[in-house]
Amino acid sequence: MPIESFPPPVDAVTTRDELARSLGLESSRSWAGGIVVVTPERKVLVFSDPEEGVKHSYTFDGWAEEEDEYGPVFQYTGAGPLGHQKLSGANSPLMTHRAKGREVHLFVAAGRVPGTSAKYQRYIGQMVLDPIEPYVERWNTDQRGEERMVYVFRLRPAEGAAVAVHEADVVLPAPVTTRLLIPAERTTAAFTTAERHITDRTAVGPQGPRTVYRREGELRTAFADFLTNRGHEVGTYQLTIKGERGTFTTDLYDATAKVLYEAKSASTRKAVREAVAQLLDYRRHIDVPDLRCAVLLPSQPSEDLRDFIAKAGLDLVFRTGDAFTGHLSE
Repeated sequence: MPIESFPPPVDAVTTRDELARSLGLESSRSWAGGIVVVTPERKVLVFSDPEEGVKHSYTFDGWAEEEDEYGPVFQYTGAGPLGHQKLSGANSPLMTHRAKGREVHLFVAAGRVPGTSAKYQRYIGQMVLDPIEPYVERWNTDQRGEERMVYVFRLRPAEGAAVAVHEADVVLPAPVTTRLLIPAERTTAAFTTAERHITDRTAVGPQGPRTVYRREGELRTAFADFLTNRGHEVGTYQLTIKGERGTFTTDLYDATAKVLYEAKSASTRKAVREAVAQLLDYRRHIDVPDLRCAVLLPSQPSEDLRDFIAKAGLDLVFRTGDAFTGHLSE
């Protein structure tokens, strides 16, 4: 339907051609893919199509199930149908939109235009890439059936912007339960490498300053190095649960010793309880003979918490200077 100016009203349903004309262009013929740069107007248009995602073996797109104190998060799978995706190339306009002063506007496919191959586009609103965690890394299979890593960008509403948040746009439930082991050496974006690029503290945010501590990531990285230096193969598991929304990854998995670790940034009762619950949940879905599970902590917890971990049938590893006590693979 015609729109008088850009951006259209939130929830308005339009087409790419109508959007192009509202931006002073004749048509959208030159707009390829799901990330489109309109250079003179300094805008990045993002077109999400969950139905197409299912065809390419991913169901990552949509509003994330969990909303935090900084508002909702819309997940958007990056460009690149074959092989590992890259942050350069087609994904670069989204990654660099802040640095280049470009607005990001999000649309979701809303059915096919009768008699054409085009699809209607429903406007969600103006977004920004989350500066703390701009993306997560997920794995799926490409069009050749080969496993590859994809970037799932995390978009939040721009400050002061109205957005349309509807149940229909929430991340699709997983059609089947999947368990995928991702060895660290399979990709330079494996979690041990990714963690090195996360600073210990960040004080920026889409809706104002906030501080995030990354002690947990630093602990995982240090322990991964500790294991790999001893010849162990490490990685992580990616899990989806049938009928549930979202994809999640475990912490470190030592494939050599068959030990799954859950790391926490503190040795408190709250942290230990969370780690125990997560490991008991993961263990139900990871079918590895003789699998052991261990809580990884930055220091030795209290005697009562050590007893709690043991009675839950789990092991404990904690940091002692540059080494780790309770190391299970010696």
